[in-house]
Amino acid sequence: MNAAPTLSELIQTVQSVEVAVNRLASDTMVGAYLSSFKGRGMDFEDLRDYAPGDDVRHIDWNVSNRLGRPFVKRYREEREIGLVLLVDLSASGEFGSTGPTKRRLAAEVAGTLAFAAARSGDKVGLLLFTDEVELYLPPGKGRRHLLRVLREILFFQPARRGTKPAVALRSLSHRLTHRSMVILISDFLCPLDQELAQCLGRVNARHDLLCLHLHDPCEVRLPAAGIARFEDAETGEILEVNLSRAANRQTYAEANQERLAALDLALQREGVDTLRLVAGQPFAAALQHFFEHRRWRRA
Repeated sequence: MNAAPTLSELIQTVQSVEVAVNRLASDTMVGAYLSSFKGRGMDFEDLRDYAPGDDVRHIDWNVSNRLGRPFVKRYREEREIGLVLLVDLSASGEFGSTGPTKRRLAAEVAGTLAFAAARSGDKVGLLLFTDEVELYLPPGKGRRHLLRVLREILFFQPARRGTKPAVALRSLSHRLTHRSMVILISDFLCPLDQELAQCLGRVNARHDLLCLHLHDPCEVRLPAAGIARFEDAETGEILEVNLSRAANRQTYAEANQERLAALDLALQREGVDTLRLVAGQPFAAALQHFFEHRRWRRA
């Protein structure tokens, strides 16, 4: 477990991330964010006379039959819909082969989404988890709240080291009473069991769930680096591998591809949209394209 940062280090880091994500949460990103989620709430406002070109699906047949002429329902868009960020703080998130860790990437991605949501008038909530729920911040507004969201993702010291997204999803289902946008940010270095699949499907059926899968370049392909010792950050298990042997590197690459394919299939079966992001690489363009593609597909 890393030592707690000093107050000056904490302030400096949070401020630097705030500047970066505020810049990334541009008007373009806000527009893509707003239009990409299905079912933004609509509140009934009143009735008016039908006019040519109105959507016939909005005709109120009961009132129309009673008054002898067609009426259509008018709706007002519900502008305030909560965004809840589920962020994986398991020990594997502290890994970063190119410098920035997956946890730093999670903070920057989550911060960009939080600022985009705030600019659109949405509340932002946060749930931090390992193999248990570590912290929950109910959806709120204001700069102070957003800075706390950033601070907790960057510096919260979890009590546990493992990963169990199903625990976070199940907890969130009990906490949220209104339809919300839920973004799960994790490296998904965990078993893809039936429990996780059921929790993904249950949350996605009630809310609008998407998953952002964070990974490190070395988790995709290992370098030819001779004898290397690997420690599982979550279990402490140590393994020595000769990376000079191409067969060992190939075996690892194939196993990783199988893991990623199984994850993609599990998420696809539950109808959950997924984006994979790499630590140390720019993510804003990929995130914006992802949202715009969702909007186009659902139009």
